[in-house]
Amino acid sequence: MIPEHDSEMRNDFGAAFVGGHQSYWLASTQRTNYGPMPGDTTVDVAIIGGGIAGLTTALLLKEEGKRVAVIEADRIVEGITAYTTAKITALHNLIYDHLERSFDAETAQLYAAANQAAVELVTDRVKQYNIDCDFLRASAYTYTTDAGEVQKIEAEVEAARKAGLPAEFVRECSLPFPIAAAIKLDNQAQFHPRKYLLGLAQLVDCDGSSVWEETQALKVEDGEPCRVMTSRGVLTADQVVMATHFPFQDPAAYFARMEPHRSYVLAVTLNGPAPEGMYITTDSSHTIRRQPMPNGRELLLVGGEGHKTGKADDTPERYARIEAWARANFPIQEVIYSWSTQDYETFDRVPFIGLASPTSKNVYVATGFKGWGMTSGTLAGLILCQALTGHESPWAKVFDPNRVELTGVASMVKANLAVAKDFVVDHLARAHHEEVAPGEGCIVKTDNGEEAVYRAPDGTVHAVSPICTHMGCKVHWNPAELSWDCPCHGSRFDIHGAVLEGPAQKPLEQASKKQAV
Repeated sequence: MIPEHDSEMRNDFGAAFVGGHQSYWLASTQRTNYGPMPGDTTVDVAIIGGGIAGLTTALLLKEEGKRVAVIEADRIVEGITAYTTAKITALHNLIYDHLERSFDAETAQLYAAANQAAVELVTDRVKQYNIDCDFLRASAYTYTTDAGEVQKIEAEVEAARKAGLPAEFVRECSLPFPIAAAIKLDNQAQFHPRKYLLGLAQLVDCDGSSVWEETQALKVEDGEPCRVMTSRGVLTADQVVMATHFPFQDPAAYFARMEPHRSYVLAVTLNGPAPEGMYITTDSSHTIRRQPMPNGRELLLVGGEGHKTGKADDTPERYARIEAWARANFPIQEVIYSWSTQDYETFDRVPFIGLASPTSKNVYVATGFKGWGMTSGTLAGLILCQALTGHESPWAKVFDPNRVELTGVASMVKANLAVAKDFVVDHLARAHHEEVAPGEGCIVKTDNGEEAVYRAPDGTVHAVSPICTHMGCKVHWNPAELSWDCPCHGSRFDIHGAVLEGPAQKPLEQASKKQAV
């Protein structure tokens, strides 16, 4: 339920957040309780991950007559899917000119057709199953206020049209400030992602198929059949889909082929109507869209201020800058909610959807959605359903995880050199903080080695090892989210060391148990 508005939480960066530091999608829906897997089980297809990719894949396979099981380590639709801006669109920043130049015209055409098919799939399922999820058709815009970027917009419009999309070049829109130019794509969509996916989960969890929560996948064994070792028993299946945002088991070095990024969102109310349409700047510095609430009011979601995970120590200021920009451009009444999210981007900017590795027989993966997870996660369901039911997808080759990524080689080399630098420098240049102030976290040096220390406002100290359990990089403190974030591959941990984001699977060791470093 939506929190009552007589309780405010004031954050460290100035705004009074009526609903608090949480996602509107979570605040406005009830928590699920599907229960854990009851023990050793056999199904046709095992799907690991209860977000949009996992649940969409499950429903489509069930529609094809497959008996499926979705397992989620915690609760479904509470991961990255619950922290999106929830745009469903084939317009992804300036993607089509990039695809045409870096690959070829056919790749751009297939990418466009695949993503538009995902938009239509959501539209069809909302209508077919009468899912009440605030679904609304809307135009999508990628815009700039910089006259020097108009040529980029013109090139994107031309490339999008060649790719088969009815894109338009415009110089005006419903934003309350002037723009230099924008690419506009009509008949895209927006929705409430949790309402939509909780509807899909209900459709999956019956007639021999299941959704199970609090069931952690520990290991996947490929074969005929496959076996998924879980915290609740063994799940046996002909095929397995890893739809866990980042593959919890990494058979093809995905950690070196993608880069994690965090971004921030405020949900605000306005003195007046919100602009129609969904917007993002050419550089993704700002994203905007409206969202109706059950009480008749309307939110405006304003986001941006992205950075590589673990690479910013000014995270509270990111929210503050978004708020300042929003107040300068919109008649803001109050800030209601705030949240942040994490996305993985492949180095050639195309998601990985298909067989998990060149040697995989029956294990599939969906990852690298680069901030467009509502569309890409739905598309993953389409491609994987076709693959798992023996149908050839016209789009599979574009999104093949085992493609030769010549386009992204330079970016990949640069990023991995940066990771190597982070690893070495962090292990040599150790901090020497003697005290940690209440409400702060930092790496301190002790007689037993280094510790990642957070002191709560009441003075309670939480100390864990600063060494990420994925590959041994050192975590950095994120003051806005009160988390320890790894700058190498994006793993995140709470103040007690518990895993918040993969690829790490194990918690940070408690300081009293860790070895000196």
